[in-house]
Amino acid sequence: MSTSDRTPETGNYDTSHSIAVRTFHHTHGLLPPAVESHGVQLRRCLEQLSSKPKDIDKYLYLSGLRNTNVHLFYRLVTKHIKDIAPLIYTPTVGDACLQWSHNYVQPEGLYLSYSDKGHIASILQNWPQQVEITVVTDGSRILGLGDLGINGMGIPVGKLALYTGCAGIRPEATLPLMLDLGTGNKELRDDPLYMGSRREKVSPQEEQEFMDEVMIALNEKWPGIVVQFEDFKNPFPALERYQQKYTCFNDDIQGTGAVVLAGIINAVKKSGVPVKGHRAVFMGAGSAGVGVAKQIVQFFMQEGLTERQAQECFWLVDTKGLVTNDRGDKLAEHKVYFSRNDNAGKQYKTLAEVVEYVQPTVLMGLSTIGGIFSPEILTKMGEWNDRPIIFPLSNPSANSECTFEDAVKYTNGRVLFASGSPFHPVEYRGKSLQPGQGNNMYVFPGIGLGAILSKATIVTQSMIYASANALSTALNPSETTQDWLYPEIARIRDVSVIVAMGVIRAAQEAGVDREMRIKGMGDGGLEEWVRKKMYDPHEETEKVEQEVGSLIKDVGGNGGSKESHL
Repeated sequence: MSTSDRTPETGNYDTSHSIAVRTFHHTHGLLPPAVESHGVQLRRCLEQLSSKPKDIDKYLYLSGLRNTNVHLFYRLVTKHIKDIAPLIYTPTVGDACLQWSHNYVQPEGLYLSYSDKGHIASILQNWPQQVEITVVTDGSRILGLGDLGINGMGIPVGKLALYTGCAGIRPEATLPLMLDLGTGNKELRDDPLYMGSRREKVSPQEEQEFMDEVMIALNEKWPGIVVQFEDFKNPFPALERYQQKYTCFNDDIQGTGAVVLAGIINAVKKSGVPVKGHRAVFMGAGSAGVGVAKQIVQFFMQEGLTERQAQECFWLVDTKGLVTNDRGDKLAEHKVYFSRNDNAGKQYKTLAEVVEYVQPTVLMGLSTIGGIFSPEILTKMGEWNDRPIIFPLSNPSANSECTFEDAVKYTNGRVLFASGSPFHPVEYRGKSLQPGQGNNMYVFPGIGLGAILSKATIVTQSMIYASANALSTALNPSETTQDWLYPEIARIRDVSVIVAMGVIRAAQEAGVDREMRIKGMGDGGLEEWVRKKMYDPHEETEKVEQEVGSLIKDVGGNGGSKESHL
């Protein structure tokens, strides 16, 4: 046997493995002799994390842990998801991306450069695992940070860690994928440590041709692979071109829309205002904002409004003011759907002017302009509404349109609130108020899991809507009583099961599923089946002990000496 044949996999460097398992994996002697319990392992991890002075240092520690002991990493993630998720994804991943080329240590995904055009299929052969889901970005619009080129690889890496931690998709079945199509960021191109190609961003036509080759190659190597697009500056072309042909979705548009919709469904119920009485002002009319608004239109239509009536409930504001037909500029195509024609020729150039004009029941922020929901605007929302709905959804927290504390203070504690970034609870008049967080991790893991398990041929809009509807039902009685809009994040794996089941049912109703074993299965049976399919890092040690024990028994061994767990 060659040396390479005997090289242990990263999951095998686990101090919870018995001596017999270490011997089988050729790690005996490569690890300290103590055979540790999972509890002791996690205690060490938490101690090391607490010793790191900055969140970026904690991110780098966790990245190293994932690459050297993958099951321990996911035991830590699943056991402490509320504390760990902000360190492996937003907001810390933003800093990680900014410093990606400077902090680079080891490969954590696959890079496809424009210079690889014509050879993409052969490059995919270098990836050793069987892949079920990939997150793809070109780095051209990372969070609110702009064009970061290949430094945006932190996004697919972090997102897929959440697919595994939140929804139990096996880590080896995930592929972080970066498309290096050049960058319009001159500062990056001039950085001697930047690790991407030093060329201007390719043209839209060149990008489309490249993407065609990528999608064909991915599906030829891994038929039925779920492709999630992420952080493209213009996310619409790829989604529109491929969504009826491949199993794909865009989390910026559809995932954001679904998670916000779930919060809106619950907020509308709590507001006491019928659907037809709501007026929603959106600060931010980009792809995410329009995607969210369209999801809510679908909900309003489900509640009995016509499409036109639902459209008329929305006023979108961009950097030039209220989006109208007669504003004088050429509107981006995605803004036309919500453009107003009832402004009687008057243009409203600021958010404050639009809010005064509309007197909204719902105020949404997807602008990345920190603090734009001013105390004056928040106060008026509280004056006009018994339960004002205020969702500052921009990431990271510095870009949030307002804080939870301000929303509570200026609405006298009556706000129905959800943000994109986490905020701490607020004490108000002797009561602890919990902020909702419209984090996409509530839905995208379940969408991916549902698409994989149903073997969906495409991801339909009905599947996305079902994910939102399922999430809105996932609150337990205690959470509902406390006026929460989203479930406790610590229950995310249970929530992902509920979301995945909703997605599976929608795939079945749309006739795009190919998993025959679950057709006609009742909800109880389906839930049990979904849970059994999920990767559980807490069971991995026991599984490998049983597998190795069986192998040793088969060859007549005595199983080796097994140390007691500490």
